[in-house]
Amino acid sequence: MTEVVRVLLADDEHLIRGALAALLSLEDDLVVVAEAATGPEALAMARAHAPDVAVLDLQMPGADGVKVATSLRAELPGCRVLIVTSHGRPGHLKRALAAGVRGFVPKTVSAQRLAELIRTVHAGNRYVDPELAADAISAGDSPLTAREAEVLELAADGAPVAEIAERAALAEGTVRNYLSSAATKLGAENRHAAVRLARERGWV
Repeated sequence: MTEVVRVLLADDEHLIRGALAALLSLEDDLVVVAEAATGPEALAMARAHAPDVAVLDLQMPGADGVKVATSLRAELPGCRVLIVTSHGRPGHLKRALAAGVRGFVPKTVSAQRLAELIRTVHAGNRYVDPELAADAISAGDSPLTAREAEVLELAADGAPVAEIAERAALAEGTVRNYLSSAATKLGAENRHAAVRLARERGWV
């Protein structure tokens, strides 16, 4: 008897998620046990349904796929994570692998190929799209420290220094120093340009 793989699908684009769920349900050995539209919802559904494999969109409201993967690794170590993305930036792949993600593929893969990859990661193997891997290798590592990246991410929505300081539990002067240091390392004229550059490279 074929082992059934329980799958969680998380994507904020309802049409894509619905179509994918319908196509995967045609596979005898795959069953979609839960769907989610946001990062926090994906975590809640994973806790409720304990899927074997979580297929997560990289960019989701509330928490991106890598952050969700990090939480799942701690809470549900038996759940393998496969990330699908339309933003295959180098830094994202490195963050994903560091978070224990087993698969990283572009959204251009067919449903049939995705089904194969779900089986691959469920079996304990890893799959990274070769093109995304090549881009990551050629881009090099992020020059930002973890704290600089965190502060830059908090600055992404245009929040004032006082708010960033409160959210990061840091002094305002320390936040300014981190933002200045990040901008200098990225060769950006200000923090807004630094955020844009870091995002383009997938470093935040």
